[in-house]
Amino acid sequence: MKPVFLFSVDVEEFDADPPGRAFRRTSLPGLLEVYARWLGDQKATFFIVGEVARKFPGAIRALHEAGHELACHTDSHRRLDEMSPGELRRDLERNREAILSAAPVAEIAGFRAPVLSMIPSTAWAYEVLGEMGFSYSSSVLPAKSPLYGWPEFGAVPRRFGRVLELPVTIGRFGPLVVPFAAGTYFRCLPAAWLLRRFRACARLGDPVLGYFHPYDIDAAQERVMNRGVRGNPLLNALLYFNRRRTIERLNLTLQEGFRIVPYREYVRSVP
Repeated sequence: MKPVFLFSVDVEEFDADPPGRAFRRTSLPGLLEVYARWLGDQKATFFIVGEVARKFPGAIRALHEAGHELACHTDSHRRLDEMSPGELRRDLERNREAILSAAPVAEIAGFRAPVLSMIPSTAWAYEVLGEMGFSYSSSVLPAKSPLYGWPEFGAVPRRFGRVLELPVTIGRFGPLVVPFAAGTYFRCLPAAWLLRRFRACARLGDPVLGYFHPYDIDAAQERVMNRGVRGNPLLNALLYFNRRRTIERLNLTLQEGFRIVPYREYVRSVP
């Protein structure tokens, strides 16, 4: 059986506010054809922010009509430690409503917390997710991070009540432990090292779980300072580095024999 690459896209807007001029915050509508050409007949999972669904309902509907899985990424991209359980519930109700208004989705099974902000102090969110009928989450970075990380979680999926948590896949790069199949890391790390990590997972029979954003393949997006990097010019430069090579690198994973599978489909196969 072919090894599995749980490729996903976090459909959110670029977090910047350039003064005095217009700026393309999201690249989603113009990049649907790019995703379609790369994925071919394979289906992926798109974690949708509610605000984006309301702004670009046609793009969300096109993803659904192409057979991709639509899942929740909160309504306004607020991190879990900025919300209470009640606020999260209301946020996800708006998030679901926005997706369902754009596309006649039969089931919304999945959730991803913004900035992978599921950590021990926010694990209360699993109870909310279970009560709302979500069957899985992919919200944990099982490593140390300047932002959010849960290194004690481990690499293996764990169940919290009704909800199965699928942590992102990590690998050691020198002294660093990084989510190598995710956005900026995938674009910036050496391609040969990335392929070795993918091959190692294939040998073990483990899926590779990563996340991308619309901007990760948008080389023409205007350069501005992203709010999330807190004024750090190096981190901001990494958000733009090597975008032209993203699809080329993704193609290498297919050449290695990996198949793209929606998260919902994979979760059904987990005991």
